Amino acid sequence: MAEVRISRRRLLTGLVAGATLPVLSHAAFAAAPKIKVAGVHSDPIANAWNARLHEALQQAAKAGRIDYVFSESVSNTDYPRVLREYANQGVQLIVGESYGTERDSRAVAKDYPKIGFLMGSSGGPAGGNFGVFGTWNHEAAYLTGILAGHMTKTGKLGAVGGYPIPEVNRLINAYRLGASEAKPGLVFQAGFINTWFDPPKAKEAALAQIDSGCDILFGERIGTADGAKMRGKLAIGSLMDYMPRYPGTVFSNAQWYFDPILEAVLADVAAGKPVGQDYSPYSMMAHGGNDITFDSSLVPADALKQMEARRTAIRSGAFKVPVNDAKPV
Repeated sequence: MAEVRISRRRLLTGLVAGATLPVLSHAAFAAAPKIKVAGVHSDPIANAWNARLHEALQQAAKAGRIDYVFSESVSNTDYPRVLREYANQGVQLIVGESYGTERDSRAVAKDYPKIGFLMGSSGGPAGGNFGVFGTWNHEAAYLTGILAGHMTKTGKLGAVGGYPIPEVNRLINAYRLGASEAKPGLVFQAGFINTWFDPPKAKEAALAQIDSGCDILFGERIGTADGAKMRGKLAIGSLMDYMPRYPGTVFSNAQWYFDPILEAVLADVAAGKPVGQDYSPYSMMAHGGNDITFDSSLVPADALKQMEARRTAIRSGAFKVPVNDAKPV
């Protein structure tokens, strides 16, 4: 299986070359005291989104740049308590998500103005210490759609998402847009399982879409590819690389890299700068925050040609993938 992926070295090189906001060099980090960071995950770290954060934080800890502790599977009702516990322990930065606890998480941050909070959020930053970021891998999702448009045999494409929040909606809408540009007249289905981590439920949603005629599924949630594999159909992964786990089933991924966001916020913490800002732009392909990976043995040459042309245009800034945060219908 031939896989095309972006390496960490290439990612960081691209970030330094393309970023418009400053990031701290590794040499500067090496000379600075370790930053104390806590991760608070509302789902298991096996969940794709949480895994991307956890892996990046683990790498920073392994490199000796941060001291990292974390909690996983923290319920929404317990989330504020865990945030306060870490804040009282003297951490400098707390990384997590506030999608289900916006009001409470922001209230906790307001009570600890000297501690930085970096939260996945659909809202904006607050005060000087509540920073936000979105999972913006819609550019890569658009590119996977181009491949799917070329490869579908039934003309029906599906997608399984968690909740219909803006960050998820834009992925599915971008995927649809890319597919429609490759092959106009396609029929789409989108289903939401209303949870972030329930692989069996995602599998059942995938099977339902396959039974209705969809032959390629965009798996925003883990478990989608299980349904595709069971029925001999194709799937696309999101956030992380699913090709090794589902060879012959997952032919492409809309990958997201938390590293550029983490680099930026750690630089601000180390420099004593406020982190109450929106770090979402570091998710863009120009900063190495997202990209497509694919199995070239499964994707036809004409599909790759169109996709690579768009990929080059996105990286250069000549083409911008339209953002549509409306719930897919």
